[in-house]
Amino acid sequence: MAEIILNVQVRDRVGTGAARAARNAGLVPGVLYGADKAPVPIAVKAGDFRKALHTGKLLGHLVTLQYGEELQSVIAKDVQFDPVRDEPVHFDLFRVDAHAAIRIAVPVQFYNHDASPGLKRGGALNVDLHEVEVMAPADAIPEEIPVDLTGLDIGATIRATDLVLPEGVQVHTHHRDAIVASISTSSAMSSAEEEAEEQQPEA
Repeated sequence: MAEIILNVQVRDRVGTGAARAARNAGLVPGVLYGADKAPVPIAVKAGDFRKALHTGKLLGHLVTLQYGEELQSVIAKDVQFDPVRDEPVHFDLFRVDAHAAIRIAVPVQFYNHDASPGLKRGGALNVDLHEVEVMAPADAIPEEIPVDLTGLDIGATIRATDLVLPEGVQVHTHHRDAIVASISTSSAMSSAEEEAEEQQPEA
């Protein structure tokens, strides 16, 4: 069972005016999509939604939607925020089978910078992808994809196919041939090398 349960209300109206009315009533409006069913306009109490959001386990995780006695497994894929107040103003949920594989973007985290010879020498870590799209069971979406930089020297390239993923999780074809990151000579290293060459005595 998902860690987060969202108690929702079904809205009887859609559109900008209806969404504004829901927000004025202390609700965050949203829409439930997927499973070859018509979209359903819904809403969640603003306080409950903020609490779920602040757990860090709302977006990109399996969530249980509750409407009366009915329970539905969903994935929250998008939350829109007010640009001034930074408060959630709208969200999108997608119906899923809790055990079905879904396509989702998972953040990449880099570890052991100090164990990379290239970075210790002053090289730069160039990150091409901060997230990688994977196919993962809806109830076993990884929190992150760790990348171990141990032993990587200047010129090293980390591709999506090099990533170590949990059992049952695969890189989506969209990112299968993608470069995630690389280690290159930094501008500081280039300047230091140029200075060293200039200081060498002529033969």
